[in-house]
Amino acid sequence: MGAGQGIIAPFTGTRPEKRTLMIERTLRSGQSVFYDGNVVILGDINPGGEVIATGDVIVIGALRGTVHAGAGGDEEALVVAFRLEPTQLRIANHISRPPDGMTPSRQPEVARIKNGVVVIEALGAKL
Repeated sequence: MGAGQGIIAPFTGTRPEKRTLMIERTLRSGQSVFYDGNVVILGDINPGGEVIATGDVIVIGALRGTVHAGAGGDEEALVVAFRLEPTQLRIANHISRPPDGMTPSRQPEVARIKNGVVVIEALGAKL
């Protein structure tokens, strides 16, 4: 293996596999997506846009709208975005919003539940 390459091990956790919906466009204000499974957005979620999924939500772009991952109670659900700037972020029954005046990160981030609270970490952190 060359420099910077690693081994990707298969997921061995107990989370059941879920169907995945891929959306290849930006969600604009007033547009909503509800899906029983994972949602991948190849684009942005603009303010006023909304995604609700029973699984993970991954945004290959900016997340500036509302997202609810793990709808139905999955506390292991993740929210991943290249620019994580949500109006509101929910995972399972936990609700979070960014503090006023927060400076957005310039790197991809992941939001998850740790010790009963929503935490946001750099994507490079152990998933």
